[in-house]
Amino acid sequence: MDALAGLLDGPRAQGAFLLRAALDPPWSMRVQDRAPLTVVVMLRGDGWVLPEGGEPFQARAGDVVIARGPEPYTVADDPSVRPDIVIHPGGRCAALDGRELYNEMLLGVRTWGNDLDGEDQMLVGTYQMSGEISARLLDALPPMLLLPGEALDSPLVTLLASEMSKEDPGQEVMLDRLLDLLVITVLRTWFARREEAAPAWYRAHADPVVGRALRMLHNDPAHPWTVASLAARTGVSRAALARRFTELVGEPPMAYLTGWRLALAADLLREPDATIGSVARQVGYGSPFALSAAFKRVRGVSPREHRELALRS
Repeated sequence: MDALAGLLDGPRAQGAFLLRAALDPPWSMRVQDRAPLTVVVMLRGDGWVLPEGGEPFQARAGDVVIARGPEPYTVADDPSVRPDIVIHPGGRCAALDGRELYNEMLLGVRTWGNDLDGEDQMLVGTYQMSGEISARLLDALPPMLLLPGEALDSPLVTLLASEMSKEDPGQEVMLDRLLDLLVITVLRTWFARREEAAPAWYRAHADPVVGRALRMLHNDPAHPWTVASLAARTGVSRAALARRFTELVGEPPMAYLTGWRLALAADLLREPDATIGSVARQVGYGSPFALSAAFKRVRGVSPREHRELALRS
């Protein structure tokens, strides 16, 4: 597993909120659902995204926008149009006066808006629980990103849009997995196009020495790595590896390994059957006590407290 594969091995939608929005201008929606991740694909027409405290940007037909929560933002046909619809947690839609709008604007199977043949149409997919998206993936993303439609060479948007119109047995699982694949494809393409905006460890992956060391750490985090053993396998001295790794990644090899192990542990602890002991073994700690001590020192909470917080979020 390379570093990017490890990062993207995270989206696990579970009953994601999915719909096609069909709207005729003027329209404007304030999104304050606090969702960890939302994908918006412009299927027809144009839309504007107005981040809270950020610069508005336009999304044209075919473009994909990924919004990282929990900060609110507005989507509108024109930046000057004031929001008259508010999206709350769980996909609940309401007017400014609190009146429920979802059923009033329902146009068919997973289709919602003010006109079935509206000038502007979007596919919206929302991960509703933080545990469905790896924290290390969210940390690597900006609050908003835009991928131009011409950059996305994939049939996934068409497949997802087609499946959303069906109500066959097992449809929810099919839609969840297609959404996961779309997110992974969009992010992989975006990282490749915007390497300067990618995390330092992603850029370091191209270095022949540091990239190899990163792949070894990601492939086998439970191995008892030392700077000496990494240096021996990459064919350089300990001092040269430590200096080069720190310069490109931004932290020493063993500090990076600790962060990677604890990020893996944080994700594994969300699994219902996982024990602290089993997670400790998987990520390279000799005992539950060793994992707990490292986890609390770096993250400020114990593994047990982390699990409880994750289940409540």
